[in-house]
Amino acid sequence: MKDSLKDFVDKNREAFDNRVPSEKVWAGIQSGLPKTSIWNNVTVWRAAAIIMFGISGWLFLTDKPTENRNQKATAQLQGEFSNLEKFYTDQIAEKVEWISDTRDTFADDQFTNDFAKLDAMYQVLREQMKTNPTEQVKDALVLNMLVRIDLLNQQIHKLEESKRAARADNDTEI
Repeated sequence: MKDSLKDFVDKNREAFDNRVPSEKVWAGIQSGLPKTSIWNNVTVWRAAAIIMFGISGWLFLTDKPTENRNQKATAQLQGEFSNLEKFYTDQIAEKVEWISDTRDTFADDQFTNDFAKLDAMYQVLREQMKTNPTEQVKDALVLNMLVRIDLLNQQIHKLEESKRAARADNDTEI
């Protein structure tokens, strides 16, 4: 039976396609359809999605969350630096104290000048760390402290060599 209906439709396709129902028929079909509200309209949902996407993007890109993240990163960076600074400052203070105790026997103006320049650079970098803390400034400060420690170690080595030479001279005189 399905084949005979299909054959009939295929043979009479043109007869079905050339007739257009009247406006009265279309009005009856339309009145039988369920009424749609504005919320069932796809265009309205698309517009709502675009608006929500725009608001979400705006909220994501505003400076407030970025500012909070920057403040947290800055606080963490300054906390890390303060720990490093305390450690290296204690080492520098010990070495400076040792040198100042034994300085009577050996004076080196070049060492004093170099150390003063490094200390001045450190103070400038420290001010920059307070105003604009970045990883590069932190690294520069740590490097400055390491160079000062190395300079102090070199000075301590010179003082120890000088003491050894003085003891050797005293031992040979006796």
